[in-house]
Amino acid sequence: MGSLPTLLLWCVLFVLCWPLALLALVLWPVEWLLSLPFRLIGITFDALFALLRAILFLPARLLGARPR
Repeated sequence: MGSLPTLLLWCVLFVLCWPLALLALVLWPVEWLLSLPFRLIGITFDALFALLRAILFLPARLLGARPR
């Protein structure tokens, strides 16, 4: 999600319910820190699957198959 839509949604939330908006503002960095290990695991698995795909398709690439 982009920065501007996030800011606009937060402003609307602040107008409607300011305690909840302030709580969201305080908890946002905590949520980011908690989700960081899961993002790293996702990046690792993405790299692992890319490596496996490259290894599996290496014989076809050596024999002259064209990628789509």
